[in-house]
Amino acid sequence: MENTKQQQLLEIHEEKRTKCLVFTRVMGYHRPVESFNIGKKGEHCERRHFVEHKGE
Repeated sequence: MENTKQQQLLEIHEEKRTKCLVFTRVMGYHRPVESFNIGKKGEHCERRHFVEHKGE
């Protein structure tokens, strides 16, 4: 049911959608993820994100 609702929203707003480039930092510089080879893309998907909290 949720998937159908999402699909309907995507269809309604299709004309407003644009391509989004995702960049990540690799070896000290930023690169778009779409330019990665298949192995590096898989590695990128397995990364864990975290938020570092301030110390008191």
